Amino acid sequence: MKARRCSLTFRGVVSAFLISVLLEPGAAGLVFQLHELCKFCDVELTSCNGTGICKTNCSISSICEKPTEVCVSIWRRNETNLSIETLCHNPAEPLYGITLDDYNSTTCVMKEKNTTTGLAHFCSCKGAECNEELIFSQTVDPTPDPLESNHSLISAVLVSMLPLLVMVIAFFGMFYWCRIHRQRRPNRQWESSFNFKRKPIAGGLDCSDACAIMTDDDKSDSSSTHANSLNHNTEPLPIELDLLVGKGRFAQVYKAKLKQTTWNQFETVAVKIFPYEEYASWKNEKDIFSNTDLRHENILHFLTAEERKVEKQYWLITAFHPKGNLQEYLTHHVISWQELQVFSSSLARGVAHLHSDRLPCGSPKVPIVHRDLKSSNILVKNDGTCCVCDFGLGLCLDSSLSVDELANSGQVGTARYMAPEVLEARLNLENIESFKQTDIYSMALVLWEMTSRCEAIGEVKDYEPAYGSKVREHPCVESMKDNVLRDRGRPEIPDSWLRHQGMAVMCATIKECWDHDPEARLTAHCIAERISELEDEMGKLSSRTGSYRTKKDNWKLLEIR
Repeated sequence: MKARRCSLTFRGVVSAFLISVLLEPGAAGLVFQLHELCKFCDVELTSCNGTGICKTNCSISSICEKPTEVCVSIWRRNETNLSIETLCHNPAEPLYGITLDDYNSTTCVMKEKNTTTGLAHFCSCKGAECNEELIFSQTVDPTPDPLESNHSLISAVLVSMLPLLVMVIAFFGMFYWCRIHRQRRPNRQWESSFNFKRKPIAGGLDCSDACAIMTDDDKSDSSSTHANSLNHNTEPLPIELDLLVGKGRFAQVYKAKLKQTTWNQFETVAVKIFPYEEYASWKNEKDIFSNTDLRHENILHFLTAEERKVEKQYWLITAFHPKGNLQEYLTHHVISWQELQVFSSSLARGVAHLHSDRLPCGSPKVPIVHRDLKSSNILVKNDGTCCVCDFGLGLCLDSSLSVDELANSGQVGTARYMAPEVLEARLNLENIESFKQTDIYSMALVLWEMTSRCEAIGEVKDYEPAYGSKVREHPCVESMKDNVLRDRGRPEIPDSWLRHQGMAVMCATIKECWDHDPEARLTAHCIAERISELEDEMGKLSSRTGSYRTKKDNWKLLEIR
């Protein structure tokens, strides 16, 4: 509340000064306190424009009623005029909704404050008529330049339109690129555009290969790159579900049609659909797939992720591989020695890329562990290679993760493919390599399943998953503990398998990968190198054998003659 003004005029200044010494009772007797002498006018119009130093031109000076009151000046500006108000006020009490905080000064420095009646400039001080001279620390322009205001308005409009302009340019650029791309390849499908003849390089790809993969995944993926370049943050892609092709613990997988509305065509994609309650699994897989460093020819090609609020579902949209997963393929096909080499080599390269902390070009990369490697989580591509999929339980081994955070990851995976240390819950959390070693054990079981269906072993039996009939179809952790930990059991490798020279090396590699001691296992990179070297040696042996047979046939022909 505004302080009440004493009824004294300038003519009584001298006499007022004499009576300004008021007798006040003190704690230790009688104490004399001096009241402030301040300019004290009602609100008056002024020519002060809020710049520099101004005078209030107030003709009334007053002794403050209480010794606790200080001198105050208020400068206001509204749409039609400027005004100044001078008064006495107790700083311990609010004034127009604000608290005075600079009243110990001997000069009146104006500060802008937001009051209950709008913006105003306040100053408070102590000293005789100290609120007469107003000092403005910042320039306040009461009459802005119309031309400058127009310039500011135009600049604001241009800045606000810039994002829209960029989006329009990007849209037309993408539209033009798509038109040209379609004209060059009118009806070209990914399945028919790539013939797998190139032998993979041991230990990974060179930089040019890696760059190609980063921009456009292996052309054997039967889905269009157009989908991966669309900006569909606001609207879902035009996808029509076609056929249920797989079902797991957390989601279902559909073959679907991605419509290309501009050309009235569609591309085949795979859609993995999670119910709303499996948000965590969807998000984990989405986050891993969204990492561009994951891109590799032996990792499932990811297009996009969507939240379908109408259906109350979460979607992951990826490339579609009509040959299905490795488990299905091995169930219906006996594979050749050459196919086994390609399958195992491509799987090892995919896992090696996951585990690596460097890209092929040398750039740093966060290692990733799959934690649920099994034959049903590996897809067979049209070019005869494999790619790893299903990262719902994947884990990024970020160096910032603490031991407690790693421990909270829990005992996860499929019991049949769990490493001994996972079954026993004795994973070495101090060493992130321990997580990679569990993937290697699981991969060894997958390699055994491939080998068991290869014609090079001799008699080929029907497909069985690792440990076959020794355990139930869906064994629990406890039953696997009995088999793997107590009995130290592993899938059988008959002596007949070792008669084939290449198969002997493959089986030795498998045994090293499922070793009970995690640190004795090979790395994925080492496995890929070993299989590549095996291919070279078998190729040389085959060429020497072919040459020997040709010479032998020629001698027989001469003898006949």
